[in-house]
Amino acid sequence: MDETNLPADRARHLLRRVVASGASEPAVAPFTGRPFTDLPQSTPEDVATALGRAAEAQRAWADVPVRDRAAVLLRFHDLVLRCQDEILDLLQLETGKARWHAYEEIAIAAINARYYGRRAPGLLARRRRGGVIPGLTSARELRHPKGVVGLVSPWNYPVALGVSDGLAALVAGNALVHKPDNQGALAVLRCVDLLHEAGLPEGLWQVVLGDGPTVGGAVVDSADYVCFTGSTRTGRTVGRRAGERLVGCSLELGGKNAMLVLDDADVNRAAEGAVRACFSSAGQLCVSIERIYVDRRVHDVFVAAFLRRVRAMRLAPGTDWSVDMGSLVSQRQLDAVRAHVDDAVDKGARVLAGGRHRPDLGPYFFEPTVLADVTPDMACFADETFGPVVAIHPFDHLEEAVAAANATPYGLNASVWSRDRCRGARVAARLRAGSVNVNEGYAASYGSVDVPMGGVGASGVGRRHGADGLLRFTEAQAVVTQHVMGLGRPPGVSYPLLARGYTLMLRALRRIGRA
Repeated sequence: MDETNLPADRARHLLRRVVASGASEPAVAPFTGRPFTDLPQSTPEDVATALGRAAEAQRAWADVPVRDRAAVLLRFHDLVLRCQDEILDLLQLETGKARWHAYEEIAIAAINARYYGRRAPGLLARRRRGGVIPGLTSARELRHPKGVVGLVSPWNYPVALGVSDGLAALVAGNALVHKPDNQGALAVLRCVDLLHEAGLPEGLWQVVLGDGPTVGGAVVDSADYVCFTGSTRTGRTVGRRAGERLVGCSLELGGKNAMLVLDDADVNRAAEGAVRACFSSAGQLCVSIERIYVDRRVHDVFVAAFLRRVRAMRLAPGTDWSVDMGSLVSQRQLDAVRAHVDDAVDKGARVLAGGRHRPDLGPYFFEPTVLADVTPDMACFADETFGPVVAIHPFDHLEEAVAAANATPYGLNASVWSRDRCRGARVAARLRAGSVNVNEGYAASYGSVDVPMGGVGASGVGRRHGADGLLRFTEAQAVVTQHVMGLGRPPGVSYPLLARGYTLMLRALRRIGRA
């Protein structure tokens, strides 16, 4: 398969799992702007059908021992690595990203599969907890699946975000009704095929396709738990609708992520890291760096090193591993990026590199762009661009940089560069962001799936990865057994005497350090 075409029989095979009865919509290849297949679209009635199938399958799946559920993920880990070339082709066909950036999705899906395949049995095991009276009260914490998880995932990282979240939900004992974006659905469907090859029972992963307000809304309005990744504006709506039904949700939303280059940073290493942090997947990732604050003492040296690397980047369509940046995904994304750059230039910003649409390469290509003299009256100063555009700001004092980095309603990702790792960590702890990387842009924190990842403020609610990323898909239950004697007033004992007895016990527990 080349990067602009998909054989009809292959498309039919992948799309057979979609629950859809509506009219089809064309899927467009970003490299060419031309349709390459038709995608069947679902209706709210299809969502209801998918939900019923998922709920039926989930009842039996919840009774499967956790270790057996986890074994499916470990087999999937091996399969996704074995079939990576095919999935990479699909990802590039659907999203237009460079091949290395597509590979990041393969890697993160495999890491998540291995992590939850190994750790889920322990994380979901029943746990002994302290009872009210030591020795007389025994307490256990149990974890039960939510039921059917509604998963709504975006176009920019369909495997790394959609599939990886689904793995955690599955191993927790849930079923899924998943609405991936049309732009990315085929890569998701191939991964679902591999999960069934790995032993996942039929019916547990239902896929529906269609527009967000109608089909996505039907998923949000019917699932037992909602997992959403997308824009802050849509996330507010999803959270409100889930809240009205009193069901839980996790929301990973937008970001306006900052990078701080301190006066003792390794400037060349920071410049290399900034290229990856700003322009991976053409800047179309929620953790992408869009603001760089550089200590004035190293500002000129850093900017020169950064611009040298940016200008050397290779933009191109195709599956060549040497490509440094691919295409934006659509005309809509191109228009949004151009609007931010044009607005900034019109209001006095300087373009240090890039700034141009490149239709000679493909309809949606836009050069990696570095801006200076960006001011608060410009749209790109505070609003998320979600494209290959970054603004550089010098600073004189660290306090000034920390305050500027935190002066945003978002709080998803941040980056600090310093030769002194302890100093970098201290600065990182002062930044208002769910994840902060020291001497890396985003990959270190995102790839470390043993730690939770998510945002604060307008960047979302809840966490993926780590124990939090698994336990969000469960309901905690307390089972507490009282032994020998009850907690009521024994015969012949007055309430004042009983209170004095409890008081003595509470003081004794405090002295011996019992929780």
